[in-house]
Amino acid sequence: MQDPRKILVIRLSSIGDIVLASPLLRVLRKNYPAARIDFAVKSQYAELVRFSHHLSSVLELKNSDRRDLRRLRNEIRKERYDVVLDLHNNWRSKYLRMRSGARHVSVVNKRVAARFLLIRFKWNLYRNAVPVAQRYFETASALGVEDDNKGLEIFIPDETLFSVSSMMGKLRLDRYESVVGIAPAAKHNTKMWPADRFVAVAVERIRQHNAKVLILGGPDDVQRCDEITGAVNTAGGTEGAVNFCGKLTLLETAAALDSCDVVLCNDSGIMHLAAARQRNVVAVFGPTVREFGFFPYGTNSTVLEQAGLSCRPCTHLGSATCPEGHFRCMLDTTVENVSAAVNATLAKYQTPA
Repeated sequence: MQDPRKILVIRLSSIGDIVLASPLLRVLRKNYPAARIDFAVKSQYAELVRFSHHLSSVLELKNSDRRDLRRLRNEIRKERYDVVLDLHNNWRSKYLRMRSGARHVSVVNKRVAARFLLIRFKWNLYRNAVPVAQRYFETASALGVEDDNKGLEIFIPDETLFSVSSMMGKLRLDRYESVVGIAPAAKHNTKMWPADRFVAVAVERIRQHNAKVLILGGPDDVQRCDEITGAVNTAGGTEGAVNFCGKLTLLETAAALDSCDVVLCNDSGIMHLAAARQRNVVAVFGPTVREFGFFPYGTNSTVLEQAGLSCRPCTHLGSATCPEGHFRCMLDTTVENVSAAVNATLAKYQTPA
């Protein structure tokens, strides 16, 4: 293929999917330093790419109604991109890429058939578990790009870093043996380890290991995080947990993760933010599996899962309730399992003060 002058990458949502595109953006810029490289994304996630050193411009979809989709498609068409890489492949991204006028259009392979057969019949036809970040490179194979194995990244402006650093300074985190970030929520109920178990792990770290616990989450997670924070501080008899849920932007949350020696989380967007900030991650996975491509990427990590359950996976996104009624994929992962993983991670990777 002739070197492209203009490249458009489309990934409209969500947090993890967008952050997982960061290695591709880095390599595209390295390979095509003079090209215009733009990114189309929903406005609510635009800050995840707005400050990227590798992008020329961010095209925002302000809402998903037909009028705004038409506006954005017209904007794309006017630019006459040489290459459009659709990393989303849903009806909205298809609408945007159609009639784009691009010389070359490539669409991500989501392994939909293999995923359906694994969920519905437990037939595992995946030859290997290709991470989503590498599937994005497959999409751009005609451009001759390959993963540089430098992991995920997210760019945070200095003023945000300074603001969050000031916040953390007030907590005097240097007084503690470790700082544990806990992100106890996820988009769907079945992807969330029970709240009381996050409380138990946090209390154990505070009482026995002089830890400070930072509770993190988004606006939809406030009630869950408030309850967990209150329970931790009541049981611990201290103000050992500080709740930042719903009080920080996405980039501020990413910056707050920099203060954590380990991040305990579910299969969630914050897990991918932690990986992008090169944090040590302990993640509890329930109904989802490695084959779907969303395990922590490019950072030190431990994933706890119940690999032997015959009902697993039951979904690739999560659901409101366990279809089998027993929720063993999460309940069989004990507090002792998770505490041991957190302790082992800190013993292996924590930088001495």
